[in-house]
Amino acid sequence: MRVLNLTQNTCIADNARLADTFLSRLVGLLNRRSLEPQEALIITRCQSIHMFFMRFAIDVIFMDRNFVVVGVAPNIKPFRLSPLFISAYYAVEIPTGIISASHTRPGDQLKLDKFS
Repeated sequence: MRVLNLTQNTCIADNARLADTFLSRLVGLLNRRSLEPQEALIITRCQSIHMFFMRFAIDVIFMDRNFVVVGVAPNIKPFRLSPLFISAYYAVEIPTGIISASHTRPGDQLKLDKFS
C-alpha cells in the first residue's frame, strides 16, 4: 500500500502495511530493528503511540478518518510518548526525516491506496 500526500504532491511511503487487529496493533514495530526507506506501519484506532522497548526513533503522522493530517510527531525516540491527538484515527509510523522531506503538516490531505 502507498501513502501519498495529495496536498504537497509527495510520496510518504511505497510499502505500507496495516495494523488493524488487536495483536498487530499491540506488537506494532516492537520486533523490528529499523524501518526501511519508503516503509510504513499504519495503525488504526490510534490517537497516540508509545515507544517503550523500541530500538530506533521514528516519525509519526496522525490522521482522522478522512485521511486529513491532524498532527505530526517527528523523531520520537525510544522510551518516549507521542502527543495525544484526540481527533486522530490513524497513526502512520515512518522512518525519521520523512515528515520533513515530504513537507507534511496538519491540514494536509493524505491518500492510502487501499482505502481511497
